[in-house]
Amino acid sequence: MVHVYNCHPFASQHIVAAEQEPGLVCCGGGAVFVVSAGGCKIEAYELQREGCPLICRFSSMGSVLSIRHSAVGDYLVTIEEKNKATYLRAYTNWRYQAVEKTRVGVRLLGHLLRGSSFRGTPKEQMEIIEIPLFEPPLCMACCSLTGDLLVGCAKSLVVFSLKRQTLSEQLSVLDFERVLILHIQGWSPSQVAFCAGYVALQTELEVLVVKLTPRQKSSAAAEEHALLPEDIMTETSIDEDAEMTKDGFSPLHAQEDFFLFPKHQEMLGNEAQECGISLVLEWTGMEAESRGDMSVFALSRRFAPDFFQGCSVEETRLHSLQLHPMFTGKGEPTCVFVFFSLPNTGYMYSLKNTVELVSTYQYPEKAHQAVLSDQFLYIITRNALQCFTVRCSAVAARVDDPYIDTTMKACPPVTMEVCALRIQLFIGLKLLCQDGNQIVLLTAADVDSKEDTERTARRNTSRKTSVCKPTEPADSGHGWNLYVITSVSTLQLYREIVEYSKRYEQSSPSSQSCVHLLSEGHLLLRTALLLQDCESAERAQLQEAFQESCAQLGDCFSRFDKKDCHLALPYYKMSGLAVTDVIKRNVPVSSISAGYGKGFIFFLKHSLYEETMEELSKDMADKVLEIFSVAEPAQLPHVVSSPSMLNADPDSAMTHLRQLEASGAPSITLSLCVASQALRKGDLHTYRQQMDRHAEMLQVYGFIEEPKLLLHGRGKGVLPTILAQHLHDTHEGLLVAAVVALHENSKIRLEEADLFFQELCKDGAEADSSPQLLVDFWEALLVASSHEAIIQELLFRLTSVYIDRITRRDRAGVKALKTAEDLVSVHTFLACYSTF
Repeated sequence: MVHVYNCHPFASQHIVAAEQEPGLVCCGGGAVFVVSAGGCKIEAYELQREGCPLICRFSSMGSVLSIRHSAVGDYLVTIEEKNKATYLRAYTNWRYQAVEKTRVGVRLLGHLLRGSSFRGTPKEQMEIIEIPLFEPPLCMACCSLTGDLLVGCAKSLVVFSLKRQTLSEQLSVLDFERVLILHIQGWSPSQVAFCAGYVALQTELEVLVVKLTPRQKSSAAAEEHALLPEDIMTETSIDEDAEMTKDGFSPLHAQEDFFLFPKHQEMLGNEAQECGISLVLEWTGMEAESRGDMSVFALSRRFAPDFFQGCSVEETRLHSLQLHPMFTGKGEPTCVFVFFSLPNTGYMYSLKNTVELVSTYQYPEKAHQAVLSDQFLYIITRNALQCFTVRCSAVAARVDDPYIDTTMKACPPVTMEVCALRIQLFIGLKLLCQDGNQIVLLTAADVDSKEDTERTARRNTSRKTSVCKPTEPADSGHGWNLYVITSVSTLQLYREIVEYSKRYEQSSPSSQSCVHLLSEGHLLLRTALLLQDCESAERAQLQEAFQESCAQLGDCFSRFDKKDCHLALPYYKMSGLAVTDVIKRNVPVSSISAGYGKGFIFFLKHSLYEETMEELSKDMADKVLEIFSVAEPAQLPHVVSSPSMLNADPDSAMTHLRQLEASGAPSITLSLCVASQALRKGDLHTYRQQMDRHAEMLQVYGFIEEPKLLLHGRGKGVLPTILAQHLHDTHEGLLVAAVVALHENSKIRLEEADLFFQELCKDGAEADSSPQLLVDFWEALLVASSHEAIIQELLFRLTSVYIDRITRRDRAGVKALKTAEDLVSVHTFLACYSTF
């Protein structure tokens, strides 16, 4: 299901003052290129300046059937027709045509003009490069990363590598080299796409994506056939088909007496190797012999002709094939997506790492064209421009940051339903293209009769290829307009989405629509931050808004009682809010309702247990005790023991613990907590009363269940509690036994135990050496431990201590906790703790 909202992602629109009716339009490099309806004149207009002033205009050598712009190299490539022949041409240095009467050079691919034209001062001139092919071109695409060119023909795909040739110190020119031919049997592509080593091709009802990956040749003997992957049809099988045809037995794909309707099929990743399509690679460039690349099928998707909403079987065909890279830094793209569309449904797949379907778009009416960008999917229908959200940043974030989907960080799920932010009405939409934050639309009033429209549709259906010739100017002079629409800034759209979400929040604070809108706003900000193409001041504003977005999502999930309530924890962590601020944001809301949200309790509980939160004030600590006494009373012993609760009123803590005890939930840990709070109050009577309720062995169990009764902090910041200090003065044996049990149950590391005892004994006479209590701990742990590495470490430490004692003999007044005989007999007592 697609959610539909009424936001405003478009900031402004203005009309390009083209002189003649456009037949074709494309954009890129900050310019929009308009091919006149006659097809022989190309005009370039600047998108970034108000009014879109004309940059230049120049004539093509033939009637332009298709045009593309490459950002790398800033060149145009066209498929042109002249005298019933089809040509492929590239136009480089086209910006020089801004100066009138600028020279134009025409040359063949690979033939550089080194004669008198370039003697003396370098000439600034546009070049038209003729690119020869063995068969007529049907479609083409440019790689946005390298500028390389992919051309689709009836029986093959041809890859041309973009090169910059240096003619002199002051002059270099662009050129192309044919490097690869992909022979595809039985395929005549209607559209192709090329990006980051991925090749995508599309027929009327089938899409294939191939990844060209490097491989190493196994031997010199295999070099001859290294271009043929083992899992594809070889030339031998092709020859066999030809022989069968010669003998009168036509293979299935060559029979024309009947037509087989294909069935729906989706094959992803390794499964796509079994799609049954023959693909043969033929390297033709200068480095062909050193090539070790092979083709790996990444995706194969086939659709069966079907009746879609408002579409006949004849109209059911794919369009808008696109490969879209997304970068989160310099170098290779983090993710690559492929998009293609049926009249009423669009599909976006992620190709890198795992090939998977990311989103499915259900259009409210028949779509003519679609364009995918980092933040949005734009589609045009007959009378509307529609803006959909995408999940590119959700995929890229998980690839870029391994902490996503943990208790540290979160991101809206890739599978979250998409939404339409805006449906903007236009009359007679014909073409759509996009460059940066600007969209170009061509509209033309449709005054053809229904019969003419149906005849045109039938004529287009009967064509073998999908190369569309530019329409001839109509005698009646149809009305047309060329619009440039500018998108609003990410921050402005985010703030509008937040305001929009408040409508749902007022009716239901935990509304799914509210969460959905806030998640969409979060992804918009995340996309802008991932792209890293903004200035430092703007980035600081985006980061601030991002943290605000995290806080708002944390608020939503903190009120949830569903499975997603755990997301409150990572979102609040990412917001940068202090725990005190989070409590203030939740307590007023919770006091109105009948309790506290599970997400809020989950966040509070984990923040207390992780010991990463700040020390709470007395009022806030007492409030936390009140919250847990209502929401989860059983957690009170663990909450009271947290180092963040040191400022809590001991009387209030005792009251809540007594209420828990009176409810019929006595435990060893609860008694130890009451004893600890009694020490804070100076009530030794209550302390002894609570400690005498359980045997020492059971008390050790209680310390294992809640280590924070004895120590706070981890790593280099271990500090003993008031209870540990009192046991040090009154009951050292229980203290050592408890720390040994903590170590053997992986509650504390050996280094942390060392710091604990050194901190505990730092005010004693042995502060500069190994305290006796620490030595007692080593001796006890040596008896109890079964880990060889720990035993060896303890033996080394104890040996050093014993040698020091023998040589110094100044241990008067220091008494060991256990004698040698005691250490042997205590083995049975301590061994039981290692099994806790």
